[in-house]
Amino acid sequence: MTTSKLTIRCDEPDGILLLRWFAIYATLIAMAGLWLWMLLAAQTGVSFDSLGQFQDSLPAMPRTIKLLTFAIYASLACTFIPLPVNVVVAAVATRAVAVGSGLWDTVLIVGLIGAIASTLANLNDYHIFTWMLRLRKVAKVRNTRIYNMAVRWFNKSPFFLVTLFNVLPLPVDVVRILAATHRYPRVSFAAANFIGRFIRYCFIAYLVYYFELSIQTATLIMLALAVIMLALKILPGLVGSKNASNAS
Repeated sequence: MTTSKLTIRCDEPDGILLLRWFAIYATLIAMAGLWLWMLLAAQTGVSFDSLGQFQDSLPAMPRTIKLLTFAIYASLACTFIPLPVNVVVAAVATRAVAVGSGLWDTVLIVGLIGAIASTLANLNDYHIFTWMLRLRKVAKVRNTRIYNMAVRWFNKSPFFLVTLFNVLPLPVDVVRILAATHRYPRVSFAAANFIGRFIRYCFIAYLVYYFELSIQTATLIMLALAVIMLALKILPGLVGSKNASNAS
């Protein structure tokens, strides 16, 4: 992966068309919402007078309605709309909701739809952060010592870090913010987000469906595996540095 430059001038154009992205994002959400509304309107004998009634009725509804609801929810969950996603992933993956006919199709369906929706939400974050950084006062953060230290760390393995932090069930993704402020390429950003979220959601779906675990247990197991992944990435470098230091 090519290392990006460390210094970015506050007045340097970012080359991103924000209005085009927000128009695409809003259109996708509106189309999905309209489709969901049409499907719900076709349901007979079901009351949607309150959110609670809708939630209670959802498991018995057609699979398309369940998955559309899941996709819209996950595509809205970002830094600026901090909706809990892992709990919903676990709920959708249960045998009672039955979005698939068995284990593997449930895992793949939940992982794929969730990853696509969360990637859209994270791209929305990316563009909002980009807009914020066009404000000179906010852009000055790039001139701070802490920021440049973070960038050096990020540049060592940006794709891996963005992927890993999407696997990790963390409430705040600092790497996502750092990627936007440092203008990490959007295609790579989206790809890393998709891979990370696909791994996370497939893992949650597998644990919940196969072992019928709670979301808390599944999250702890996933967090432990992610820490092992990070350790395997960092330890060889630390050992190599120590050996080089001893040799000198």
